Amino acid sequence: MGFGARGIALGNALSAVRQGDLLGYYNPAVIPFQFEPTLVASYSILSLDRHLNFLSYTRSLKPNAGLSLSLINAGVGNIDGRNRDGLKTETLNTSENVFSLSFGLHPSANFSMGVSAKILYYLLYEDMKSTSVAIDFGMLYLLTQEVTLAAVVQDINAKYNWNSTNLYGLQGNDFSDKFPLRYRIGITYTPIWFGGLISGEYEFVGTDKILRFGSEIEVINSFFIRFGIDQIAFNSDLSPIPSFGFEFDVPISTWNTSFHYTYVIEPFSPSGFHIISFSLRFK
Repeated sequence: MGFGARGIALGNALSAVRQGDLLGYYNPAVIPFQFEPTLVASYSILSLDRHLNFLSYTRSLKPNAGLSLSLINAGVGNIDGRNRDGLKTETLNTSENVFSLSFGLHPSANFSMGVSAKILYYLLYEDMKSTSVAIDFGMLYLLTQEVTLAAVVQDINAKYNWNSTNLYGLQGNDFSDKFPLRYRIGITYTPIWFGGLISGEYEFVGTDKILRFGSEIEVINSFFIRFGIDQIAFNSDLSPIPSFGFEFDVPISTWNTSFHYTYVIEPFSPSGFHIISFSLRFK
């Protein structure tokens, strides 16, 4: 679903974006371009008893590297648990989490690369839980001062391992759900005359081929509007997901503070969802 209000507002086409609040989630190679230490926290309002929250801290490391820590928490609450007779027994919840440590290196003026190590933890039900480790790799190339290219491979070794023998005894099972690898190539255009950026991305996930794009414009000083479309699929039944939002920056003491808001139109939900993010950039 993406990461934070800014990323989702831009259609999640952020693999080649190196301006503004940067996140290792999309491409660890962009981290060295986050020159100010930045903390980002996000809260989402979704239908169908779902929740989705984000937290990240990103900073550059002299002379030419960067480090990022992030957390994604998602799940569904108020699930009506019932027994075989249809009588209510309890209220159930699920919790799916990704803890990520990203490192990026900027060895030359036009090239950077990065890697993310991720811990996946899923609590599905009582003794049904899974923990595994996955890896992401990313590269960034500055073709010109206005054009940036990117390539990312995500979810290497990502999987959920399940063992239901503690719940069902001899009728239980031990199996794995493997994530498909995600291959993404991206491009961002930041013309000086435009006062913003235009980004696009093409992704291969298994047999699916997905296009996404987004744009960000500074309408007035320190006020940005954004829009994007994610999940434009060419060979599957996936539906496009439009989004739009805004940002305004307010300096507070020695901090540069930003407020982000995004609204997403979900094709499968009775209503869209809202994302609110706050970012603090320490001088």
